[in-house]
Amino acid sequence: MNLPGWLEEVAASQPHPLAFATVSGAHLYGFPSVDSDVDLRGVHRLPLEEVVGLRTGPETLERTWTRDGVEVDLVTHDLAKFCRLLLNRNGYVLEQLLSPLVVASSPVHEELVALAPRCLTRHHAHHYLGFARTQWRLHAQSGELKPLLYTFRVLATGTHLMRTGEVVADLTRLYSYGPPYLPELVAAKREAEHGAAPSVASAEQDVARMTAALESARDGSSLPEAATAQDALHALVVRIRLNS
Repeated sequence: MNLPGWLEEVAASQPHPLAFATVSGAHLYGFPSVDSDVDLRGVHRLPLEEVVGLRTGPETLERTWTRDGVEVDLVTHDLAKFCRLLLNRNGYVLEQLLSPLVVASSPVHEELVALAPRCLTRHHAHHYLGFARTQWRLHAQSGELKPLLYTFRVLATGTHLMRTGEVVADLTRLYSYGPPYLPELVAAKREAEHGAAPSVASAEQDVARMTAALESARDGSSLPEAATAQDALHALVVRIRLNS
């Protein structure tokens, strides 16, 4: 997997210090194309005066630009907002936090990673089921391969999470949850970001089967009903704010 060597420089140049920055998107999901953009996600830390005063700092920073022919999409959330998202059954932020493609880290990042298991609930299945429905509809409208792969990816990730309590976003590690032609789809996606999907007669049935498997895994999951990390995350945010 070829990622630009200057990503660390991007992380270090942000207007507020980053608790972490990781790569998400197709690179994390295991099927980046030669023309894929780089989705950089992270957490920034607002100084105390931009939290308690009349003029507050940005809870979310977004920027998209092109460097050396590579499009970079950067999104960071302030620490407090990110912690609220973690507690809100949000699979996106869990995947970003636990991404193995780390560009910048810190002790705060390590603390958040350690608290991630206490943020997992069986209701995270709703996130993956909803995302799968959206991507399947998009595939039906566009005929593109990308939303079809995203559909399979989120269903496999959600099922694995419900069964094991482990967040794995890389589809190439989850082939056992899907149909046997998934490696061929991944290979095709790596050739072009927005190519048409190959004709797969059983795709609708396979999506329905994987959806049912995720629903069954949710119903039988040993994950708790609610997160238990609220107090610890609150204490973390307060401590970092006061020490900024």
